Amino acid sequence: MSYIRVKDISQVDERTLGVLWTDGRKNKIDVVELRRRCPCAVCIDEWTRAQRLKPEDIADSVRPVKIESVGSYALKVQFSDGHGTGIYTFQMLREAFH
Repeated sequence: MSYIRVKDISQVDERTLGVLWTDGRKNKIDVVELRRRCPCAVCIDEWTRAQRLKPEDIADSVRPVKIESVGSYALKVQFSDGHGTGIYTFQMLREAFH
């Protein structure tokens, strides 16, 4: 799995990102759901893995404002609500958004 990387990211529509992987697979990712699934320590308890973030606390209007590569294994997304500490591994993105 670690050899498969994001090749390209595009905006499909206002709320959807298209991800093209190096193996040719394509995913569509709902950006609001992406924010609601943030894996950072603020949103997910580090010890129990219980979700701290309540999905209803994230507005449907939230959008990514910046997407950066983290090494060759993940993406970091800055959202319009000011949140930007989540690192979304490629494995997580492929498994959660297929």
